[in-house]
Amino acid sequence: MGNGVSGYNRFIYVEIHGRTEKILFSRHSSSRDIQEVIALAAGASSWTGVMLKDKNGGLIAITPNIMTNTTDTPYKVQVVDQRARQGITDNSEMLHTVISQVAEQFNRVFKTEEVKEEISKRINALEKREGLKVVEIERCRKDIHDLRNQLLDNKNHHHAHHDHLHRSSTSGSLSDDRKIGFIQDMPTYPKYILSRETIDYLKKPTFDIWHWEPNEMLSLLEHMYHELGLVHEFNMNPITLKRWLLMVQSNYRNNPFHNFRHCFCVTQMMYGMIHLCRLQNKMSRFDLGLLITACVCHDLDHPGYNNAYQINARTELAIRYNDQSPLENHHAAVCFQILSQPECNIFSNVSEEMFIKIRVGIISLILATDMARHAEILDKFKQNIDHFDWTNEDHITSLKMILIKCCDISNEVRPMDVSDPWLDLLLEEYFNQSDREKAEGLPVAPFMDREKVTKPTAQIGFIKFVLIPLFDSVAKLFPQADAALCESLRQAQHRYEKMKVEEDTRKALLQERKASTTGA
Repeated sequence: MGNGVSGYNRFIYVEIHGRTEKILFSRHSSSRDIQEVIALAAGASSWTGVMLKDKNGGLIAITPNIMTNTTDTPYKVQVVDQRARQGITDNSEMLHTVISQVAEQFNRVFKTEEVKEEISKRINALEKREGLKVVEIERCRKDIHDLRNQLLDNKNHHHAHHDHLHRSSTSGSLSDDRKIGFIQDMPTYPKYILSRETIDYLKKPTFDIWHWEPNEMLSLLEHMYHELGLVHEFNMNPITLKRWLLMVQSNYRNNPFHNFRHCFCVTQMMYGMIHLCRLQNKMSRFDLGLLITACVCHDLDHPGYNNAYQINARTELAIRYNDQSPLENHHAAVCFQILSQPECNIFSNVSEEMFIKIRVGIISLILATDMARHAEILDKFKQNIDHFDWTNEDHITSLKMILIKCCDISNEVRPMDVSDPWLDLLLEEYFNQSDREKAEGLPVAPFMDREKVTKPTAQIGFIKFVLIPLFDSVAKLFPQADAALCESLRQAQHRYEKMKVEEDTRKALLQERKASTTGA
């Protein structure tokens, strides 16, 4: 098949001036690369802004992971004014945009002198903008100077570094630095004005997560940080929060189940439980910030194959983390690698002491999502329920672990039309893994084998022995959770048990027909 070093292995169809065009690109292309190709295809300059919309008018994020479509469902191209597309509302974001564009040119083509005149023009234009401070202009010039020096220092090593990155991204193995890219490649997303109905609905565990496009989910996550007071609590730069969310989104893979929508789903359930249980009145904003951020990051760069596969296949991650929660350790590592970039560090304005507490707290919560630790974490929480002490840090930590565990596996709490598609996607991911395990001669878990598992057999035991005991323990501390959450689980269990009876009846009838046919 070839190694794909120079070939195009991704494509989309777009509609431009009434005609359909096929856009080819590599999975290693940047978002800016793809935007430039689309702009040129539309007869505009490569710096012109473009937007893609689906047949329903929804905005499509232009990323290397954009969903492939067909000639019958082309994305409509809309050429927009660059300044309007960027949506610059303050000088600092405008400055960052300019620096990002210049830096991208430096890093991609290494033609310093060719862009020097363009830089000068942009600086002069910025100086003329009303209200722009001289110190900001000087900072911009300094950033460009530093970028030029960094370019000259690293130029000799560029090709070797590029080859290393390419091998890392195409080898199929997992690495903590595998997917982290330059922030310059990150697109922006539009500012959505949320209706009061949406704001109130977002707080409900029954929220339907299927009606929202990726950009809309980003805006909803951003709203959560503002509404809970986390932006104020951690003194976050709102623009940095946007960049961080974009970088997080780009580091979720397009798996059937463990993808960015799952990240949003888990975070929204946490947001719903915070409001349902009135945790704002019982826990500090600091702890709420740890909960929400851990949910956002809890499955970063998930490969679609679970810990059992990592360990049995002796993958790079399993070896690195000594078979101890390899995926969860990887998710946490990617989380803090993103935060290590100044442009994406939403905690850059906290003290060093507080950052250490943040790091310890988020890592412990992400590690708690490993189902291998389920019994251990639940048993510890149960020991505290009857005498729960809201001033005891150990009790609070135990509760936070239980809460993120609940949210991570909470699909069956939602209405059936919301939860049922998730089960289909989960089984698809399970079947992909079991097929690979069979091909590689590795052990296969019965609940992941497409020849053995069905929807009811997959869910009845899980709801009865995992979900209901878990959520019941939360309901003992928060009685309002029983009607809002536990009752949904009991109804789901009853529904799957009924489905199992119908399934068994069909199988029995089929066997009777086969027996009668054979006897005849």
